[in-house]
Amino acid sequence: MSDSHEQGWPCVLSEEVTSLLLDEALPAEVFAAVVAATVLINTTRGEVPGATASAKWPEQRRMPLGQNGALGVAEYVIVAHAEPPQIVLTRVQLY
Repeated sequence: MSDSHEQGWPCVLSEEVTSLLLDEALPAEVFAAVVAATVLINTTRGEVPGATASAKWPEQRRMPLGQNGALGVAEYVIVAHAEPPQIVLTRVQLY
């Protein structure tokens, strides 16, 4: 049998990120960058190229949003030992 999450792990949004994405004033470019980030996080199981891990909490990562991080930073936590494994997009800090 194959692992049902063989291709990736779900990327769950925190309430804060959900609220951000539901804001009608949010620029489409930012919305698209956050959605693209969730896809990348999902498909790489959180091992996003260029993401940095916290020294104190290695499950927490930061990744740039937009081209070369021009839009901001997304923070997420890899919950590999949950059943099922998942990743939580905890915060988006916009510039």
